[in-house]
Amino acid sequence: MDFLSHTNYLPITLFIFSTFYLCSNSSSIHAITSTRFITDNETITSNNTNLKLGFYSPENSTDRYLAIWYLSQSYVIWIANRDQPLKDSSGVAKIHKDGNLVIMNGQNIIIWSSNVSTNLTNSTAELHDSGNLVLYDVMSGSGSGQLLWDSFSHPTDSAVPTMRVASNPYTGKKIQYVSRKSDSDPSSGYFTVSLERLDTPEVFFWYNKTRPYWRTGPWNGRFFLGTPRLTTEYLYGWRFENDSDGTIYVTYSVADPNDFGILSIVPSGTLKLVRILNKVEYVNLEVDQNECDFYGACGPFGRCDNSTIPICSCFEGFEPKNLEEWNMKNWSNGCVRNVPLQCGNMSNGSSVLEQDGFLVHHNMKVPDLLERLLDVDQNKCMEYCLGNCSCLAHAYDSYIGCMYWTKDLIDLQKFPYGGVDLYIRTPHSLLGTDKKRRGNKALIVGVTAGAIGIITLVVCAYILWQKWTTKQTDTRNHTQNLSSGEQKQTKLEELPLFEFEQLATATNDFHLASMLGKGGFGPVYKGKLENGQEIAVKRLAKASTQGLEEFMNEVVVISKLQHRNLVRLLGCCIEGDEQMLVYEFMPNKSLDAFIFDPLQRKDLDWKKRFNIIQGIARGILYLHRDSRLRIIHRDLKASNILLDDKMNPKISDFGLARIFKGGEDHEVNTKRVVGTYGYMPPEYAMEGIFSEKSDVYSFGVLLLEIVTGRRNTSFYNEDSLSLVGYAWKLWNEENITSIIDEEINDPCFENSILRCIHIGLLCVQELTKDRPTMSTIVLMLISEITHLPPPKKVAFVHKESLSCSTSSQKTQSLSNNNVTLSEVQGR
Repeated sequence: MDFLSHTNYLPITLFIFSTFYLCSNSSSIHAITSTRFITDNETITSNNTNLKLGFYSPENSTDRYLAIWYLSQSYVIWIANRDQPLKDSSGVAKIHKDGNLVIMNGQNIIIWSSNVSTNLTNSTAELHDSGNLVLYDVMSGSGSGQLLWDSFSHPTDSAVPTMRVASNPYTGKKIQYVSRKSDSDPSSGYFTVSLERLDTPEVFFWYNKTRPYWRTGPWNGRFFLGTPRLTTEYLYGWRFENDSDGTIYVTYSVADPNDFGILSIVPSGTLKLVRILNKVEYVNLEVDQNECDFYGACGPFGRCDNSTIPICSCFEGFEPKNLEEWNMKNWSNGCVRNVPLQCGNMSNGSSVLEQDGFLVHHNMKVPDLLERLLDVDQNKCMEYCLGNCSCLAHAYDSYIGCMYWTKDLIDLQKFPYGGVDLYIRTPHSLLGTDKKRRGNKALIVGVTAGAIGIITLVVCAYILWQKWTTKQTDTRNHTQNLSSGEQKQTKLEELPLFEFEQLATATNDFHLASMLGKGGFGPVYKGKLENGQEIAVKRLAKASTQGLEEFMNEVVVISKLQHRNLVRLLGCCIEGDEQMLVYEFMPNKSLDAFIFDPLQRKDLDWKKRFNIIQGIARGILYLHRDSRLRIIHRDLKASNILLDDKMNPKISDFGLARIFKGGEDHEVNTKRVVGTYGYMPPEYAMEGIFSEKSDVYSFGVLLLEIVTGRRNTSFYNEDSLSLVGYAWKLWNEENITSIIDEEINDPCFENSILRCIHIGLLCVQELTKDRPTMSTIVLMLISEITHLPPPKKVAFVHKESLSCSTSSQKTQSLSNNNVTLSEVQGR
């Protein structure tokens, strides 16, 4: 049939083609002009069609925002009205009569504006292929004209290639980024990112705009010296540059136009990087933070090392400024010198050989508030600092040059790798430089006074004999000093006793290289006995009274315990003022080193994690019910769970444990609240009341951390104080699967994982009577048919919970129903 002969079809055909043309034309709008606007269901598109500007709603929200996204609304990179949401779909984006880009609601009220001071009316907003929304004046007949405003200069929480973090030291103008409050609320959140310390620029993260939260350290031309975990995936293509007006900025670019990166600050204050190549996501990384990343975690002159217990320590020649607060893990006051410097006092007769020197500390984060000395090498840098009594420390980087500090050293962190060698000014008496001189002098005396040497041998033999005969007396005296009750029955003689020399040999004279970590009691060393057995030696610091109490408490508790999920005590050493405990060595260290490390936790699949959960539960049940004593641990946390060579968990650190007898449901009150915040239940943190249910709460927190791979204290969500509160929020929203660690988010194990989350929420319920016992928990874990009751409100859900002091303490000690407990207290 001849189509053209049927002319009655022609109008319909023309209508279809014209409609298609109009639809095609409207779907490829690239700009908003004085005559063209967009409504809620319309968008403008970049020339490459990868980016769109339009209205959208975040997940779990009905509010409407004008936003720019890449490919889909899963990748939103900018929001106009983040703090002025539309409550319906009546919004319009248009060019106002004053030339500004505005958003108007259904009542024609402007809720957001580009807010440019201009009288121009012929302006246009265009979306570029870079993702930049540009408002410019349209010059008559010449296309794009004067730039009036652009979104890259007014970012929200995300940066894409060619965007800047910038600061002008002359005008004070900054381009900075602000996190969202939560994933469902894009309004301005708690964390701000800005460029600071412009002489040696570094990126700062601020909490509530005024308090430093964490910092990258200075940029040396290749990477940030203070953030070795920001690897090449994050830093490829980054550079620092200067504008002609003095603005200093950091930006990054990609060589491949098909490669697109989105670097954002997430609501909890960390960085997230998404890389998309040829429209397929191939990188999704989040910088995992630890406690040492937080600015000034250990105060001035305090060193933070996430691999030690506790994480804070003082450098040689320093001591805690407030020892009581320090032992309570409030390290904010930092450390002060306990040996004065000689610099400035040399005129008082001191020998030039006794001048101050420097002790080097490797793999250190560059402290804040550095100063620079230009055009000098490393030796000249040291000479300058040595000759300047105000210089407290120095470091050298081949790209930055000489760095030195005249103010208190703050934000000091020890890295496992990377960082710089930090040289801290140290008194001569602590340098050990006179050891060789004393040795030479002793050699001369020895050659000319052999008779004295013979006498010395006789005296030494007598001292050794005295030491041997009194060792057992010393041991008995230590035993008799234990508190009343069960502790009096402890016989240290029942434990294998190690000689001091034996442990010194095993640890290479307690060499620094053998140190595994350092706690409030003192350092822990790795050693090797003559028979080849590897051991861990906990050595009590001589000046630590609190550590002595912990030591004796640990001897009392763990000497009576034998269980496959408790760390095994091999023996002890008590000679003179030396007290040491010898444990089996755990080659995989502690659980926190795995579960909170984005690389290490890849090795923990769900089967391994579930085995760890079950092992911890069985160990706690043994403490509560199956051992000869009833024991409450009081400090269960990831760093106190050690892992053997087969990744089996072993509960450790019984320095804070309590031994008592009595009924199952009794609660006890203490005057001193000790432990780790985040793992403490509310009744203990706020009122000093503890019971078996205190350990149950800690286990629940630990269980949630294992499932999510996140620390309980790593959340700064608008509604949630902690991981516990966040999990409760998602549980009520029936979105709990979103909290599961991506490394274990396998449909094959989803039911088992969800069951563990359910058990975790039961453990952290606010009221102690609602929490299950450990025997019930073990049954829940091993039996899939056991019915689980719905969890009730959990503790510490909302931020207002902080209005109650977490350190409040009772003025009197209470005990219920003939409960007998040990009064030994830990740190």
